Amino acid sequence: MTDPLLIPCPHCNGLNRIPADRLGDTPKCGRCKQPVLLDKPFELKQADYASQIKGDLPLLIDVWADWCGPCKSFAPIFEQAARQLSGRCRLAKLDSEANRELAGQLNIRSIPSLILLKNGQEVARQSGAFPLQHLLEWLRTQGI
Repeated sequence: MTDPLLIPCPHCNGLNRIPADRLGDTPKCGRCKQPVLLDKPFELKQADYASQIKGDLPLLIDVWADWCGPCKSFAPIFEQAARQLSGRCRLAKLDSEANRELAGQLNIRSIPSLILLKNGQEVARQSGAFPLQHLLEWLRTQGI
């Protein structure tokens, strides 16, 4: 058995200890019994941010807005990435219009913007919409 990873639940923000070798077993949250690891992006809100940046799996945030054409065209690519990266990286979508304060705290100047966090710290940022292979290659250069 390997050392457990701390992973926040995308539904209730509860921290879960999950053995690394069990990440592929669809682990459920000890608090709300929902799946901890998703194969699709989850919605990130201001109130959840402090809890969701904790944990041992990296978190990739797509900052977007409903009125943004490139954001809308990038959404299916981000969903494909979530399916491919499940268990290695958690993917979240942050609506910059609904969460203006957090978007300001994150210093968002253009959308779509991607922010990669590891252990609660920003390690990389990229703006713009791009193909899936470009996204996956960028994440590989970040150790994902």
